[in-house]
Amino acid sequence: MTYFKDYNNTVDTLKQLGANHFQIKTTTTGDLWTLDLEKETMFPLMHINPVSAVAGTHQMTLNFQIFVMDIVFPDLSNEQEVLSDCLQICNDLIGTFKNGESLLLSNQALNDLPKYFTEGDITVEPFTERFSNALTVWVFTLHVIIENEYNTCIAPQLTTDAIH
Repeated sequence: MTYFKDYNNTVDTLKQLGANHFQIKTTTTGDLWTLDLEKETMFPLMHINPVSAVAGTHQMTLNFQIFVMDIVFPDLSNEQEVLSDCLQICNDLIGTFKNGESLLLSNQALNDLPKYFTEGDITVEPFTERFSNALTVWVFTLHVIIENEYNTCIAPQLTTDAIH
């Protein structure tokens, strides 16, 4: 039983946030460059790219790049609108982690109290990428802080008393 949030809980929660958002049509995870944009992908798309994990004293910080993207017309006539819409989606996702009480119960078993946290300012950066279609993208790094007690009593290993 997981009493604290872990990587699986966190990724599942991010994917569920994408699925629950009314504007996001597709949510994917993994390396951005393995994303198959040639297929009939529904846009706007949210992509979750795991970057790193930092083990702190009583917490672990999981770092994800979050990409929110949509297709722009070949003449770029709707680029401003797409940038605005995608930035608003980013704002919704960031706001959920900064202020969202809905995350208190996300992926939580009975009697589990820990929830997700994020701290500090988050920079959201735009770019336009030319794949087979023109995509306008906003990307930001989300630092998800989860509590972690580093309980070696439940680790699947011999205890240090048994090591000679």
